[in-house]
Amino acid sequence: MSEAMPLANSVIAIYNSMAEFYASMGGTLPQEVDFTIHRLEEVHGDVPIKSPLFRANYYSIIIISSGRGKYFIDRNSYETKPGTIYFTNPGHVKGFEIHELAKGFVITFAESFLKQYVREDILNEFPFLIAEVAPPQYPNQEIFQEFDNLGNQLIAEYQSNSAYKFKIIGSLMVVLLLKIKEKFWRTYDPLNESDSASQIVLTFKRNLEKHFRDLSAGNIDTLYKVQDYAEAQYLHPSYLSTVIKSKTGKSVNNWIAEKVIAEAQAILSRKRSYAEGLSPVSIQEVAYQLGFKEPGHFSRFFKKHTGISPSAFRHQHM
Repeated sequence: MSEAMPLANSVIAIYNSMAEFYASMGGTLPQEVDFTIHRLEEVHGDVPIKSPLFRANYYSIIIISSGRGKYFIDRNSYETKPGTIYFTNPGHVKGFEIHELAKGFVITFAESFLKQYVREDILNEFPFLIAEVAPPQYPNQEIFQEFDNLGNQLIAEYQSNSAYKFKIIGSLMVVLLLKIKEKFWRTYDPLNESDSASQIVLTFKRNLEKHFRDLSAGNIDTLYKVQDYAEAQYLHPSYLSTVIKSKTGKSVNNWIAEKVIAEAQAILSRKRSYAEGLSPVSIQEVAYQLGFKEPGHFSRFFKKHTGISPSAFRHQHM
């Protein structure tokens, strides 16, 4: 059962990766791509620990085989104990306390990783990835062992030198997410378990995902703006912006921009089949598919948010 957690009045730091967060705690954590897995006892070995509150722009899956503490998400706190598995998604105010040395795994990843190394429509199969808050789970030992085994497989691959390690990790992540879906959240309905502001955020995320599915399928050719997402919920654009910013720490425009970049990176890194023709997807095609009227505008947008041009990114990932 959760208990209320008062949010601090101080500025909440925002971290875009596990490496950034770990650096804020005084450590150094190498990170090659938008995926990490580490043993809890190695990254949080000195106890007791009380983290500051922060927002993470990445997903986390925590598998705890031993140890005790708490974790916080928005205004709720939950107990962590041996046999705990919990999942958090981007945008929320988070924090944790470790009272007894925790052993297990902390797995972090971004949507862009799943789209590049699994498939582009990954969120369709796992709706809990866009849910507001998923409660912690305390499964029996048999079920917990399945997750612990997957953690061991993931970390072994992560520490390997295989040329295919991230593709293999992507496949193992599908297994992990399927296990989460099967064991814990098949009937989870966050829309009925959250307050009105959370419903607005959840609906916005679903609309955002649907819009980009429609763009990818060629059903529409216009990139939606704040006004469009507000009208979909019969809200004033300013009110939608206020709710999204206050609940997630990111503006509507930031959510849209990050989605555009994630989709663009997935398309640019994909190889065509013989049926499609083996030549790479042109920058012009990518721009039009994502709702940009001018390819030059798309290229400038992409470079502004990634630091490199679409052509350079494609060259790195083909």
